[in-house]
Amino acid sequence: MSKKRWLGLLAVVVLFILSTTINFRTATTTTNWDEVFTGVDRKWVERTIREGDRKEKIVVLDVNGVIQDQEDSSLLFQTPGYRHRTFLQMLEHAGKDPDVEGIIIRVNSPGGGVVESAEVYDKIRSIQEEYFKKIYVSMGSMAASGGYYIAAPADKIFANTSTITGSLGVIMQSYNVSELAEQIGIKEQTIKSGEFKDIMSPTRDMTDDEREILQSIIDDAYNEFVNVIVEGRGLPEAEVRNIADGRIYSGAQAKQLDLVDEIGSYEETVDALIEDLGFGNLRVIRYETSVGFNDLLQLSAQRLTTNQGDLLGLQQLLRQTNSPSLMYLYTK
Repeated sequence: MSKKRWLGLLAVVVLFILSTTINFRTATTTTNWDEVFTGVDRKWVERTIREGDRKEKIVVLDVNGVIQDQEDSSLLFQTPGYRHRTFLQMLEHAGKDPDVEGIIIRVNSPGGGVVESAEVYDKIRSIQEEYFKKIYVSMGSMAASGGYYIAAPADKIFANTSTITGSLGVIMQSYNVSELAEQIGIKEQTIKSGEFKDIMSPTRDMTDDEREILQSIIDDAYNEFVNVIVEGRGLPEAEVRNIADGRIYSGAQAKQLDLVDEIGSYEETVDALIEDLGFGNLRVIRYETSVGFNDLLQLSAQRLTTNQGDLLGLQQLLRQTNSPSLMYLYTK
């Protein structure tokens, strides 16, 4: 091997070591090292965000982004945002912890999947019924559709006057590219076992029978959404159906419609929960994901071999265009 090749190889090794060192130090800032070296992966640590004078505490959990169950390959490589399974585990952990007196869910989401929203809703209800813990919701800039669905069972909902909420309803979308395919000479060949197996095919118009089938599914999910609001907010069903026509509301409008309880900031939500609990000055914490040993082993290798930004964009595009889903989602 020539001297230049040896120098090139040495440069690659040095860069690899340097990249590993930098990534390691960055990713392990909040690591629980006892868990790392005992082989416990994918746990979280508590970070105090407001000091208190008692051992009892309040947990703040965040729902940021689309409520959807994405692949959970490695906590280190996921883009910042909502992680469905991790959120459910944190919610369950907070419910079981005897020192946790109350939970605040900070929602900043346009909604998401019907199934995922229902899973969060069910987990909240089970914690209220099994552990008798108060759960307050603090709405951020947006808590629409599925974001409101998961807020509905809360003991109290706080919103900013300018919060975008509402969008109460269900949507399913796909693209019809049949004219474009015809122009560029693409023909779809389909072999199917039944008449409706290729329902919502993007290469042809939808039939009336297909539309009727899909509308019945949408109606079932919509009725479930209405029931969740009726039960959670104590509103008459006719009133809920009247306001649940898909339109968005500001936080101020939602307060007038009794969709939220109070106009207030996140800090005011924390203060209100502490006061309502009546335990004095409680500590307020968040859960932060720690780094597991397997994550550390994968860190540099995956960053060197994957252009994650481009890959994620491609994956999202393919999911949206090829797999229409039933969504409680606000779309602009």
